[in-house]
Amino acid sequence: MPDRAANKKIKELIALLKNIRILKEPSLDLLQKFQNQYVLVNRDDRGSFFEALVLTFQPSRKQIAPDLESLLAVPDDRSDSWHRQVVELRRKIESPYRKLFAPFLNLPGGLKFLLDFRVDLLAAQRQPALNLEYLDEDLATLFNLWFQQGLLVLQEITQDSPYRQIRFLKDHDLVHPMANLEEMGRRLGADRRCFALYHRAMLQEPVVFIEVALTRGLSRSIHEILGKATLSPDRVKAAPDTAIFYSINNTQNGLAGLGLGKVLIFQVVEALKRDHFGIKTYATLSPIPGFWDRYLKPSLQGKPVHSTLTPERLRNFFPEKLRPQILDQVRRITGQETDDLLGGLHKMLSRTDWFEQKEFSSLIHKPLTDIAYFYLTQEKNKRGQPLNPVANFHLGNGAAVSPNNIHFGANRSMKGLAESCGLMVNYIYSQTWLHQIGRTMKALLPWKI
Repeated sequence: MPDRAANKKIKELIALLKNIRILKEPSLDLLQKFQNQYVLVNRDDRGSFFEALVLTFQPSRKQIAPDLESLLAVPDDRSDSWHRQVVELRRKIESPYRKLFAPFLNLPGGLKFLLDFRVDLLAAQRQPALNLEYLDEDLATLFNLWFQQGLLVLQEITQDSPYRQIRFLKDHDLVHPMANLEEMGRRLGADRRCFALYHRAMLQEPVVFIEVALTRGLSRSIHEILGKATLSPDRVKAAPDTAIFYSINNTQNGLAGLGLGKVLIFQVVEALKRDHFGIKTYATLSPIPGFWDRYLKPSLQGKPVHSTLTPERLRNFFPEKLRPQILDQVRRITGQETDDLLGGLHKMLSRTDWFEQKEFSSLIHKPLTDIAYFYLTQEKNKRGQPLNPVANFHLGNGAAVSPNNIHFGANRSMKGLAESCGLMVNYIYSQTWLHQIGRTMKALLPWKI
């Protein structure tokens, strides 16, 4: 519960929002005052502010009931009276947050403030006592409106781009983090491309960016792409036939779940098609975040979380003839006697050097990739969508995956092994999908691409 000082700040913020809502064109000073006072509220108290926001501005039954009763009393739903009443009711139940927050687009840094505002809202939603889902839904709808109406700009980032721009991407790549700018320079080489999507109201930093490798055929390991030696000049001369999207980063957490990645992928495909006529395959080389710590590890411990990977089903991925060999390797490497297959696998996969144990890793190669394929394609969340967020994004966009697209030892970095047991996956975007999404996007997006 917020203390007296925090409650006072919250009441002052609500009063400012009431003034913003009343005024047809609120002044920039008023908007700036709200922004300045909001950031002074302790993060732990912001959930209480959002709750007060909903309680204050959500239309009440008393406000809506007379118009609803009047509408239902109209006998002919094709009459002018009916349409007039519908318009009036729609005006009263329209999201109040649109009028509250739309003026912030006119404030320098206002869009960035609102994106961070939604990050706080998403964090507050994790408190079980607060029901802020509908507030977030309204705010997300507002962002969708702002980010789908010709206000997005695609830019290719090259070695000639401004230092600040290159440095920003280097610092914000969370998929494959970089230690220095030299690594970023290699990712802008002759066989590489990097594209960023900017909003016209926030041109100082991108909202999402993507890194692409131009290759001959599918890349099955991130080490092929990020190794110190990129493609040799002779191979670069051979026209690429495949574009591999190997790193997609959303730099604004306030845009989570809004689908800008789909817009970016489509625009990048269009840009690549203009410059590289020979590219016929568009695919990803993606990590499998959560595969180890949130999925396989709990299942090996007999504590499956939000999954159907029971101990019995998990054992069935390991053929009976392999089980004694795996246990022999576990005993040899750990020096401990055990007949517990799942317990032994848990001990081994918890080690940082398990992949270097060649006999052991060769024995679990196929079972592990089969488990990963099951995880990506069969495990669902409460909405019936793929449980893995990256799979949900790409499969939801229309990409396809097969068992042959799961690659063992594809990311042998410490992060790759800890995150997904070194596995990576190609999600394939078919020509049929590209054609369909191209027609859809060209119809929906009002700017020329």
